[in-house]
Amino acid sequence: MTGRPAFLRGGGRLPAAAFRIAQAVLTAFAASVLVWALMPLAPGDPAERVLLARGVQDPTATEIEAARIALGLDRSLVTQFVSWLGDLLRGDLGQSFTSRLPVWQEIMERLPATFLLLSLALVVSTVVSLILALVAVAYRDRWPDRIVRLYTQIGAALPTFVFALLALTFLVVGLGMGRVLSEPTFKAALIPAFIIGLDRGASWTQLLRAGLLEAMASGYAEVARARGATERRILLRHALPNAILPFLTAIGVSVGALIGGAPLIEAIFSWPGLGAYVLEALAARNYPAIQGFVLIAALSYVTAALVVDLIALILDPRLRERLP
Repeated sequence: MTGRPAFLRGGGRLPAAAFRIAQAVLTAFAASVLVWALMPLAPGDPAERVLLARGVQDPTATEIEAARIALGLDRSLVTQFVSWLGDLLRGDLGQSFTSRLPVWQEIMERLPATFLLLSLALVVSTVVSLILALVAVAYRDRWPDRIVRLYTQIGAALPTFVFALLALTFLVVGLGMGRVLSEPTFKAALIPAFIIGLDRGASWTQLLRAGLLEAMASGYAEVARARGATERRILLRHALPNAILPFLTAIGVSVGALIGGAPLIEAIFSWPGLGAYVLEALAARNYPAIQGFVLIAALSYVTAALVVDLIALILDPRLRERLP
């Protein structure tokens, strides 16, 4: 008899999935509470910033106090938190301080553009890392492997925004590929998605290459060689399935990073998604909009991590025995 709860004993897929889902819900809720708690600690008066964002020049103390009352900022933090939490549980993210429109409506208007860009970037980075890692291991210590390693080192050394600025300078401005003021279309998303994908794919390629090399040197690979299996068959049928789980985990973790880094990338390419929206909200101290964006980013992260965890539980039953 173990100390594990009864519904988790036995290592079945459903209890394991329920455990992961509960973790995801708690993580998203904790992130939302943390964001709410940190926002009032930011310097400056949000009421004054909101008035400036609405076009009020040099607002008076009376106007600022009236704005504080209208925005509900005159209430105690406990009262504000209870009100915010109650609205959140009903699916209401509140009203934007600047536009006075529902935050959920504004996010939904911009989310498709961000989803298009980041989805394409995710596809590019996954395909690039898979192909390059397999090529590097198949031609280990030869010129294809050296080129792949150079790419991964450059990608690891340069931040995403540097890749984005170089692409904007040489491809968009210099060669006329794409547009500086982008529209949320598939064609317009190709260049920024390709740049983001190349940057993110560098670290994934490095991770997958290391896992494949370790698998190719393992005992089961030696047994396969002794039985007459070709190196290509060992790589694809034995090494890749065993190295894929850390690769999937990296993808799941990176989804949250892609969402969180959207403001900077979208600002560089003038992409009309959530990035531009949250940058405006930060400048105006628009609490509901900022909290809504962070909540979406947190939900995206925990959802991606949950999907990867469930896939890992299906592919490797041994992981179910490690659940607390």
